[in-house]
Amino acid sequence: MKTSPIILSFLLLLSLGCQNAKKEGATEAQNQIEKFTSNDYADLVAFFKEWRTFEKPPLLDGAPNYTAESFEKRWPTFKELQLKLQSIDTTNWSVENKVDWMIVWAEMNGYDFYHRILKPWERDPAFYKSVWTARSDVPAHEGPTHHAVTDLWTYTFPLPPEERQRLLSDLKVIAPLNAQAKKNLTGNAKDLWVTGIRDIQQQSRALSNLKESVHIKDDAELVSVIDAALTSTDNLVSWLQDESKSKTGPSGIGKENYTWYLQNVNLIPLTWDDEVMLLKRELARAWASLKLEEHHNRNLPDLVEADSPEAYDKKADAAATNLIEFLEQQDIVTVKPYFEPALREHLGRFVPKKTRNFFSIAMHYDPRTLYSHSYHWFELARMDNEPHKSEIRKGPVLYNIYSSRNEGTATAVEEMFMQAGLYDDSPRTREIIYIMIAQRAARGLGSLYAHANEMTMEEAGGIHSEYTPRGWMKTEKELLIFEQHLYLRQPGYGTSYITGKYLLENALADYAKLKEVEGEPFVVKDFFDTLSSIGNIPVTLGHWQMTGSNDHLKAVVD
Repeated sequence: MKTSPIILSFLLLLSLGCQNAKKEGATEAQNQIEKFTSNDYADLVAFFKEWRTFEKPPLLDGAPNYTAESFEKRWPTFKELQLKLQSIDTTNWSVENKVDWMIVWAEMNGYDFYHRILKPWERDPAFYKSVWTARSDVPAHEGPTHHAVTDLWTYTFPLPPEERQRLLSDLKVIAPLNAQAKKNLTGNAKDLWVTGIRDIQQQSRALSNLKESVHIKDDAELVSVIDAALTSTDNLVSWLQDESKSKTGPSGIGKENYTWYLQNVNLIPLTWDDEVMLLKRELARAWASLKLEEHHNRNLPDLVEADSPEAYDKKADAAATNLIEFLEQQDIVTVKPYFEPALREHLGRFVPKKTRNFFSIAMHYDPRTLYSHSYHWFELARMDNEPHKSEIRKGPVLYNIYSSRNEGTATAVEEMFMQAGLYDDSPRTREIIYIMIAQRAARGLGSLYAHANEMTMEEAGGIHSEYTPRGWMKTEKELLIFEQHLYLRQPGYGTSYITGKYLLENALADYAKLKEVEGEPFVVKDFFDTLSSIGNIPVTLGHWQMTGSNDHLKAVVD
């Protein structure tokens, strides 16, 4: 019998404590927790802080401890924390506060899943990548990441004394963590193992570049720490390469585990099979729409691509201005003062034709196609400049739970802005939007088969490449490897672009229908402003808060 976890969480909250206390073998600590029931939202906020403190692992030789012994030792405490969360009664709470409870519940399910199934510290060498040179366009790092990374993009050089000390502390984690990796990595996931070596090699290059930078090369102490990090990184690469020869196992987590993760962590009311159907539908729709759009535009001149740095910069500048003006003048969303600066930090650059990847091909024709997806940067700027009032939503939610919201919204607005008139001045640009939808559907579909262990990562990349129109995924292999590797590392991420788009369209439809029932006009700007005010949380939770109804969540099954 399928049971909704939402129903379990909200209808059986009060009885859970009594039932569990009767179970044979329950600890005294658990019994004490189960006797306590709170109806105070402030207790949830306090619990959230307690949970987040626990979620960070203890240290071993100055690095986060991901040993099996550490996880087993901490597991009983985690189970007690789960019971403590369940003892918080949300009866008569506002929808907004109930949503916060669900965020914490989903994060704890994420920890559970990582511990039981994903085990990136055992299966995934890329988990040990420590040096990141650029900020991600989502609230946190994409994919499983350890707790003590060095985010070089957060530093401004030359370093003031306190920042220099912070960098030293960051870099000193790398050597002991790499040593720990050699003990922890016992998995047999061939594709994850072999491809993950690239990430550690990239770290070596990043460290070498940092060491040679003008603001570092004469600092003997920093250079010494970087050298130690470099040596340990290169040793880890050699060890991984030697060990890779014996790796033969699958890297996917299987359909059942994938579905559990979707529903209980990402809070997406779909199964593996549902996502296959959805992505096939979007792939077919995108191809069909592209061909009809091409027919409609057959007498129009072809788009002209930028063929020089000067031509690209001119296109980029005009595209950024046009997008911001469109959003403001057409009342799509309230344009904040930080929108345009955030966008202009990511305008891209000219790339010679023979080395362009999928996205740079599109940008050299019309940068607005990707600048729409850069809605990401507006959302990150909002987090930086106007943090959410809720402690639970202020920072990034854990375990990439935000993917349906952030990747889904960025993908959805590409087509939504098109339908709202962004390309009325350039009809052939519409063709690119359908190409991008097809690419997102194809790569997500490949990732589904890889997680089901019905295809290798390379075979999944074949779908990604072959079903992207005009051969645009065949021009540069690094993007293909990067994307399929990420999606194999992080269940649900590869499909989140299309799945999140679908969920956001559902939210818009229900929001619009509600307005119609209430005799009020549907205002696009109100919808996007409301979405922004809710924060970077799963689309299904935002949908609930927007409409007051969680009917769409009842399809989530346990």
